[in-house]
Amino acid sequence: MPTVGMMIAALNRFAPLELATEWDNVGLLFGDSNAEVQRVLTCLTVTEETAAEAIEGGAQLIVTHHPILFRGTKRLTLSSPEGKQLWPLARAGVAIYSPHTSFDNCTGGINDSLAKRMELTEVQPLRSKTRSQFKIVIFTPDGDLAKVSNALFEAGAGIIGQYRECSYRIAGTGTFFGSDASNPAVGQKGRREEVSEWRLEVVCPENRLESALRAMRAAHSYEEPAYDVYQLRPSASGIGEGRIGRLVNPIPLAEVGSHAKRVLNAEAVQIVGDGTRKIEHIAIACGAAGEFLSDAVRAKADAFLTGEMRFHELLAAKSQGMALILPGHYATERPAIEELAVKLGEEWPGLAIWASRRECDPVTTI
Repeated sequence: MPTVGMMIAALNRFAPLELATEWDNVGLLFGDSNAEVQRVLTCLTVTEETAAEAIEGGAQLIVTHHPILFRGTKRLTLSSPEGKQLWPLARAGVAIYSPHTSFDNCTGGINDSLAKRMELTEVQPLRSKTRSQFKIVIFTPDGDLAKVSNALFEAGAGIIGQYRECSYRIAGTGTFFGSDASNPAVGQKGRREEVSEWRLEVVCPENRLESALRAMRAAHSYEEPAYDVYQLRPSASGIGEGRIGRLVNPIPLAEVGSHAKRVLNAEAVQIVGDGTRKIEHIAIACGAAGEFLSDAVRAKADAFLTGEMRFHELLAAKSQGMALILPGHYATERPAIEELAVKLGEEWPGLAIWASRRECDPVTTI
């Protein structure tokens, strides 16, 4: 039976937490990583309704897009909104995990889902990121090779694009001369020893470097493991925030809005701009993403699709000639929550995994 931690590892492979924005609160936010999982609920937001559904459905894990406890909370009681949501979940032993902006930004995540539904081609990140990476080179005896490499992989090293557990290995000979105070794992102190060793190389993102080195030292049998760390030249990662793509055939803004309404199952779609204007290049950022307006302008998009924007952001877009398509916060993010449940179900066919059936858009159109 998988544990919460095993499910989280799978989610991290799909939506690595290093893709989250700095201000975000992502990861396992509530519960026990060692608890076994049989039933999982995905939702956009943990509310009293979705919490009750998880408990009644016997879920051990909720995967929510929006994090809980996003701002500092000094107490959790049944008299507070947070306590009303979380206290029953704690009693039922339900864990909560949130990938939030890492899910927005990852390959196959929410923004990619929006671009696919809008039938965009030549899709690229709207706000690109460079990736700071290091190469770790470790020298290890035969008996430690598997332990050390597995420890590095589990710590997040060895990922290259869509491949994980990547390494390079060269057999060689190492020498050492241990002092009287030494306690060598192989050979004897007080004389020069020659030992068959492997040169093991892995790449590692900057934010995983220290944890990878700690894991390597813990797995290595030597008192003083020999290793090198090289900083690699930053490079375009092919990932980033938001998306921009092109329609195969330009169509009027009003038609783009109607298409968005249909494919996102939105109750209503607002547009800013001339409805007859032909749109070809569309920038996308799910949720409430007015801060990406300048990126859309810089990328020379004809229109920017996001869930919602503030009034003065709407005026700023209009003044800069940027058309807007606003299907609503819920409509831009909920479809990918349903897709995530399907994806997890395919990876864990023995589990019951479903997208919340009680969750709905809090905004209605009259």
